[in-house]
Amino acid sequence: MKITRFIKRTVSAVILYALLASVLGCNGNISAEDLMKDIIPSQGNKGQYEGKSSEAVDFSVRLLQNTEESGKNTLISPLSVLSALAMAVNGAEGNTLAEMENTLGVSRDELNGFLSEYLRSLPEGEKYKLNVANSIWVADHFNVSGDFLQKNADNYGADIYKTPFDDSTLKDINNWVERETDGMIKNVLDRIPANVIMYLINALAFDAEWSDIYQENQVRDGEFYPDGGGTQNVEFMHGSENKYITDGNAEGFIKYYVGGKYAFAALLPKEGMSLSDYIDTLSGEKLLNMLSNVQTVRVYNSIPKFESEYQCEMSSILADMGIKDAFDGAAADFSGIGSSSDGNIFINRVIHKTYISVDERGTKAGAVTMIEVNTTGADLVDEVKYVYLDRPFLYMIIDCENNIPVFIGTLNSVK
Repeated sequence: MKITRFIKRTVSAVILYALLASVLGCNGNISAEDLMKDIIPSQGNKGQYEGKSSEAVDFSVRLLQNTEESGKNTLISPLSVLSALAMAVNGAEGNTLAEMENTLGVSRDELNGFLSEYLRSLPEGEKYKLNVANSIWVADHFNVSGDFLQKNADNYGADIYKTPFDDSTLKDINNWVERETDGMIKNVLDRIPANVIMYLINALAFDAEWSDIYQENQVRDGEFYPDGGGTQNVEFMHGSENKYITDGNAEGFIKYYVGGKYAFAALLPKEGMSLSDYIDTLSGEKLLNMLSNVQTVRVYNSIPKFESEYQCEMSSILADMGIKDAFDGAAADFSGIGSSSDGNIFINRVIHKTYISVDERGTKAGAVTMIEVNTTGADLVDEVKYVYLDRPFLYMIIDCENNIPVFIGTLNSVK
């Protein structure tokens, strides 16, 4: 897999993939119509938007602060959320655009330029990789803007599919996500509500081996003290690193993966300060300063082996951060996405799902962010009724052409 999709596809590559999928029975087969045959992605605006990493870090901290709940495990991928929102920004106009730019901390052009170059430059090696993929799924009855698709193809290498948004679409989307997250994220979508016209999806998969793999004698049982009291018996991986980080309220260390291109960083709040309280003290500037000013000090440490999954719907979180109109069916302005006779276009849901596994050999992590774009037409399909014939009832056999009862009766008891 490539890290990004900025290289123009060739017919031979498509044929090869189709043949491999057929032979291997790949679960990632997609039946939807591929609109990329009409879109030729460019290389974007390389080299024009350096120095925007501080805004990305700041967004990461603010997103964590608005997502984290005291006492509960939280795992988000700010890069995944930012990438999905960036595709939506390319269809926003007016106050909707202004709110999104203000919340993300950069203009649309700056965001496109920074992210496209950043994603293109992500390193990968034999024992470490970060795969990032984007896709756009368009309802076959929706008149989508070609300029909107072009921008997202240019900057994010997005796969673009035209689909009927039926059960086959549900299967296609889940297959695409599972494939692009190396099987870590499955069944992210359980249904497609009425009036959905588009999904904007980012998926990423991280897989890296520690630079120094833990040996058997470095893994020992120990006690973990969770928030709220009590103890948990877990396996700890013990080692030493030489990169120490602190901001006065917490201290921690950095442990590198093979190649030194990616690393695991941990911060432990000082005694008497809860993790939630510590997160409240953070800012993007403080975090970036910490990670940029690592001290070379021997740090003996222990990391618990753990596996965690997390899922949330982020529309209210992002609204609290300042993106409000985008989720308002009356106020949203996504005229840059296209036009619909079924009503105004708005974002209905932002589904975020993550997974991580940390063990002796390294770390695997996956994430998906799915932006569900709707129109304001009446949603009747989602209404559910229940009728249980568990008491006396009337019944009929009717002539359907004339709606005449051929038989009619009541059932008061079952013998």
